[in-house]
Amino acid sequence: MAKNSQLHNAKNAKNDEFYTQLSDIENELKHYKSHFKGKTVLCNCDDPRISNFFHYFSYNFEQLELKKLITVCYKNQERDLFSQNDCENAIYLEYCGEKNGGTVPTVEEIGVKPLKGDGDFRSQECIELLKQADIVVTNPPFSLFREYVAQLIEYDKKFLIIGNQNNVTYKETFSLIKQNKMWLGFKSGDMSFRVPSDSEPRETRFWIDETGQKWRSLGNICWYTNLDISKRHENLILYKTYNEKEYPEFDNYDAINVGKVDSIPSDYEGVMGVPITFLDKYNPEQFELIGIDRYVDDNPNPGRRFTIHNKETYARILIRNKHPQKT
Repeated sequence: MAKNSQLHNAKNAKNDEFYTQLSDIENELKHYKSHFKGKTVLCNCDDPRISNFFHYFSYNFEQLELKKLITVCYKNQERDLFSQNDCENAIYLEYCGEKNGGTVPTVEEIGVKPLKGDGDFRSQECIELLKQADIVVTNPPFSLFREYVAQLIEYDKKFLIIGNQNNVTYKETFSLIKQNKMWLGFKSGDMSFRVPSDSEPRETRFWIDETGQKWRSLGNICWYTNLDISKRHENLILYKTYNEKEYPEFDNYDAINVGKVDSIPSDYEGVMGVPITFLDKYNPEQFELIGIDRYVDDNPNPGRRFTIHNKETYARILIRNKHPQKT
């Protein structure tokens, strides 16, 4: 049983090896520059030899006016099941900026320190590093998203992390969004990642470039954060009006179904069920989040989706317009 459990964990870890492109990091981080001045940044799911998060923050250290950069490298336990970039030992790096007048971080300026454990973000020594940080920025293991976010909330950390957009359907994740403790960043949708050389080919969204590097594209990726950004204060422009034919009511819940985010009626005062992609446009000053279909308090079939003409709908976020137009 123990061996099976180890193999299962190793498989999950292998499937979690998605290396973020520098361009995707740059395109998102450019919106948050004001948040980093004088702050300690932690990238606690990153091998600095291949991590573009480490590359971004170390090369832009002075421009962002950071105080310190800490990067943690996980030690893989099943070396034959992971990428060729495995660390033989778990380490963490501390970088406090240029000391020799150059523009590129040197080995002498980067403090490399060993860890006693494997560098897992849940270990006590990694939690001690987390306590030092002001902001956590990384691409955490997709399979451990809920546990990872729960730790950030427990230690009251600011963060900017990558995750699957379907995570919003988790009860815990949606609860944080509803409480305005977390929201979506700027980029949502398709994102391509480098994957290990031993990754199994897939029929779609998988390719090998001219250098032999394997890639996977995921169409439902987004950034999650609790750093305030201008986007979440922008009103969604509503240009449609309500009519019974286009907006049917659910069979088992007092709300109308809205098939697309851009079809939200401007004049409807009641509860509306909208696609989860709505959260990419959510402005808490414009809309009230009621709940998510499966877990809303008054769902007559807890844990189940709503239905229309006895056919189950896709996941729906329940919202109410705080300022409906008068018709």
